[in-house]
Amino acid sequence: MTGDSGRRRGLVFDVDGTLIDTNYLHVVAWWQAFRERGYDVRMADIHEAIGMGSDKLIGRLLGKRDSSVSAAHSRYYAPYLGRLRPFPRAPELLRTVAAQGLAVVLASSAKGDEIGLMLDTLQAGDVIETVVSSSDADETKPEPDLVQVAVERGRLDPGECVMVGDTAWDVQAAARAGVPCIGVRTGGWSADSLRAAGAVAVYDDVADLLAKLEDSPIAGLAR
Repeated sequence: MTGDSGRRRGLVFDVDGTLIDTNYLHVVAWWQAFRERGYDVRMADIHEAIGMGSDKLIGRLLGKRDSSVSAAHSRYYAPYLGRLRPFPRAPELLRTVAAQGLAVVLASSAKGDEIGLMLDTLQAGDVIETVVSSSDADETKPEPDLVQVAVERGRLDPGECVMVGDTAWDVQAAARAGVPCIGVRTGGWSADSLRAAGAVAVYDDVADLLAKLEDSPIAGLAR
């Protein structure tokens, strides 16, 4: 669906914690990585930082950079990659919005080598038009770069698109890019926290969003 500007209406979806049930797997992998590198970091604090890019997460939790922690995280997370599962009705949501003429764009803080496995997990590659990862952006979430790249590569109209994410970092990144963000609670953030971050609506999960699609902020895009 193309507007007068030649740009399209569409959706930008976060992946981890939004479409695929991974956030707590990441928490465990980061906890193990920090311990391996000699840092005692609480799981609760790690969880609050999930959704940020790796560089921002490490900086938030340690107050400094340490790329060895990121490398360790990748090692500890790797065994989970073959066992990822989408949230119920996640593929159906992607197919439903695509059938309404809306572009489907994925924007993930994951590393490029993980993206292919995520797409295999979703089994909706035929309706996903554009995928961007952390390697495509100069700065990671909560900076707006990843969302901006998703909008540009997807040829989306920032005023005619909506992001769907599961953390305050998604909401903040979208807002800084001028894109409203719908929150889903599957990342472990409360509805109040997501709204406080600026989410325009909050749903229990993507299945709840799909069930209420006609009354959601997405409905206005598919006119």
